[in-house]
Amino acid sequence: MVELDRIALDPKIMGGKPRIKGTRATVGTVVGLVAAGRMINEVLAAYSYLAREDVLQALTYAACRAEEREFLLSNARRFRWGLHPAPCQVKGDFVK
Repeated sequence: MVELDRIALDPKIMGGKPRIKGTRATVGTVVGLVAAGRMINEVLAAYSYLAREDVLQALTYAACRAEEREFLLSNARRFRWGLHPAPCQVKGDFVK
C-alpha cells in the first residue's frame, strides 16, 4: 500500500482539492505541468517551495486515484477513494 504524507485535503483550502501539504499548490497543477511535458526540475524551479518528493507524491496520488488503489494520508488509516461513505479527519486534513 502506498503512503502519502505530503498530500493534504481540506475543504477550507483550495476548495478541498488535493494539494501539497503546507502549500496551496494543488496536485492537479503539479501533475498538469508534468503531463504538459515539464521536467521535474522545471516544476521545482517554478515552485521553489516544493521538493522533489512533493512532485513524486503528487504523481503517485494521481496514479492511485486513476487505478482506485488504496493509500494512506499522513500516516492515517487505510483509505480507498470513493468507498468511504463519510468524511474522516486525518491529522487536521479532511478526506472526502
